[in-house]
Amino acid sequence: MEATVKILSIREVTHDVRSYRIGKPSGYQFIPGQATDVSINSPKWKEERRPFTFTALNEWTELEFTIKSYRDHDGVTKELGQLQVGDELIIRDVWGAIAYKGEGYFIAGGAGITPFLAILRQLHHDGAIKGNQLFFSNKTSADIILKDELDTILGANVHYVLTREDGSKYPKGPIDKDFLVRNVTDFTKPFYICGPDKMISDISRLLTELGASPDAVVFEK
Repeated sequence: MEATVKILSIREVTHDVRSYRIGKPSGYQFIPGQATDVSINSPKWKEERRPFTFTALNEWTELEFTIKSYRDHDGVTKELGQLQVGDELIIRDVWGAIAYKGEGYFIAGGAGITPFLAILRQLHHDGAIKGNQLFFSNKTSADIILKDELDTILGANVHYVLTREDGSKYPKGPIDKDFLVRNVTDFTKPFYICGPDKMISDISRLLTELGASPDAVVFEK
């Protein structure tokens, strides 16, 4: 399956992140956490496919992607950051990414929050968010994606950590073993991890060392 869809609206989320609302083909459905391969409908870029997770809910009449643009190299996300309403994207079949397995801990680094957005939005919509916690690491407070919405959804169960900013109201440092020991109260619950590859592998290893079941540690493969 391949469909060409128009960009209907663009929202500036942070200094380098935008949310794109696009047309939704008839009958197109997905599960929160799933993704599709996207390309820009132009001669130069249409064969350059990149995976992006839906940040909409399936019941919405439009699709949404929330995408960070890496402007330091001439790639797809930089080009996406220059698109306007009315430009076109090509989307394809959905495929499984991160599946929700029950109440637990979400651990995200930077743009790694995006696969969790639809899951958290769906849980909030369904009145089933209680008990889930989010640990969200960013370089600076200006990099936190959709902070106001995450605060609304999770309340006191969202915890921000910064790696390159001093003097903030949020703690500075990595999500390391000490952090996990201090902040996780039940290592038998599911863990959902998304971020840079090294972060995923390091945290997955630490969680297993601390007693989490490898089967309960969910990340994109």
